[in-house]
Amino acid sequence: MSRRKMQFPSWLPIDPYILALIGTVAVAALLPARGTAADVAGGASTGAVALLFFLYGARLSTAEAVEGLKHWRLHLTVLACTFVAFPLLGLAAKGLVPFVLTPQLYNGLLFLCLVPSTIQSSIAFTSIARGNVPAAICAGSFSSLAGIVVTPVLAALVLGSSGGGFSADSLLKIVLQLLVPFVAGQLLRRWVGGFLLRHKKVLGYVDRGSILLVVYAAFSEGMVRGVWHQVSFVRLLGLLGAEAVLLAVMLALSWYGAKRLGFARGDRIAIQFAGSKKSLAAGLPMASVLFGAQASLAVLPLMLFHQMQLMVCAVIAKRRSRDPLPEEAVQTESAQTAMT
Repeated sequence: MSRRKMQFPSWLPIDPYILALIGTVAVAALLPARGTAADVAGGASTGAVALLFFLYGARLSTAEAVEGLKHWRLHLTVLACTFVAFPLLGLAAKGLVPFVLTPQLYNGLLFLCLVPSTIQSSIAFTSIARGNVPAAICAGSFSSLAGIVVTPVLAALVLGSSGGGFSADSLLKIVLQLLVPFVAGQLLRRWVGGFLLRHKKVLGYVDRGSILLVVYAAFSEGMVRGVWHQVSFVRLLGLLGAEAVLLAVMLALSWYGAKRLGFARGDRIAIQFAGSKKSLAAGLPMASVLFGAQASLAVLPLMLFHQMQLMVCAVIAKRRSRDPLPEEAVQTESAQTAMT
């Protein structure tokens, strides 16, 4: 008898990286870093965050960014979804406290609404749905670039002291850990860009490994401080429900709003996928800087939302891929007319 390998349905993408994140959280729960080990993990996490943003800066092509400016209406629409509509919905969710969400989970949900959009998954889903892939590339890149400045500023405005004590010291940490490495990457791109392209796969593991290290350090500190005793299973269900509504609203708003603004089908697809999703890769390092000891609870909503958006957007992309393109619809109509 042949053994059949168990596979997830193609429309249900269980991201292996999410499984790795869950495993990292489990390790942090069972073996949290304490004492000297915690200092080492914290220092390594700080270095990993700086490395991540250096690589972001070194990979962003200035020529692509300038070329993308030609499609400025699309990019402004995506930025409005990411940094205006999302935060407004996050502020509206304040009414869920304390009946559905605890204050700590709400802060995490609100932080999720401030994070920039994704790049890789937006491109992938736009490609599957036969949308405007170059626009998705530029929109995701612009969102990530803007998020380095906009996300901390919005966090200072809407989270304030509840966001782990946002202060001048926090701002200095953001500049040193995020902005300075990013600028250094851009300045050195001329010399290191070729190396990064040749070793893209290996550096992808470096990216993800760095984020796993950040997650381990954050959740270890949370375990040592006992923050996980503040979360119950019922609260987690409430968080999932709130995030499902948030995602549904943004998917509808980005799609129908783009239609209202007169965008073509390909552009609408790029806007929907880039404007409705949030970046785990950018959000986790930022949370570790902004929230400090509360980072473990702050990143939980983002981790859950990330997997939810992958699953839902995969289904939408597959369905959009079966839609006839405008030129295909015209050809079909002409063929039918010729046959009559």
